[in-house]
Amino acid sequence: MSSCHLSLAKPEFYSQNFRVDAPETLPEKIITPRRLGCIIVNGAAESSAALLGRTFTAPEEGAPALPVERVLVPASFGLVPSWVKSASDGRLRALKLVTAKIDSLTTGTAFRDAWLAGQRCIVPLQSFQVDDVRSGKPVPTRITRVDNNPMGAAGVWARWVGEDGEIITSYAIITVNANAHALMNRYGHAGNDKAMPAILNEGSYDAWLNAKVNKAKEFLRAYPTEKLRANPVEKGRKQPPPQF
Repeated sequence: MSSCHLSLAKPEFYSQNFRVDAPETLPEKIITPRRLGCIIVNGAAESSAALLGRTFTAPEEGAPALPVERVLVPASFGLVPSWVKSASDGRLRALKLVTAKIDSLTTGTAFRDAWLAGQRCIVPLQSFQVDDVRSGKPVPTRITRVDNNPMGAAGVWARWVGEDGEIITSYAIITVNANAHALMNRYGHAGNDKAMPAILNEGSYDAWLNAKVNKAKEFLRAYPTEKLRANPVEKGRKQPPPQF
């Protein structure tokens, strides 16, 4: 897949499909690296307290777990790890940290801290873009749901705070292997492992946001082929270059 995705086509999709209010200012249609998009986090989770400017109060021992509170947060596409020294360094890294392979969540230094801290999110998107190179020339192609409804991609987020108080909230989309996927195995360069975003089942959104770290990977699966459709991007429309 290439380094862009489309934001939701209609403001009402935020409430209808994700049970969150639409942002006052809608994101740009095409979200490219370092552009501002939106993510959904669990506002009742300890990991999200600082992000939302809240004080977290843990439930007493034996008390039922807090219900998931979905909160829409503006965030920059491309992860800026919390440990980078400067905003400029973080923004440079973000260009290459737009996706997190499932295997790198616990092994790669860029994503490990966010994953182990439970900083998971849902990325609302209308479609994502891939390059069809089967003809020898890249053809930008959009992957959408067959029913044209939006998708919720699994993601991880980070909050970087500079010495001067500057804050960058950012995210990366988690990808899974698509070598055996009947649709997605057509895309990407020959010889490379094929990948696709981990699209979540709508009924598992709250469970994904609230899962224990050691159980969270169980939600990361390839989306069924029969529910997806591929369409070449209209000719003449400027597209961002692929980054990975």
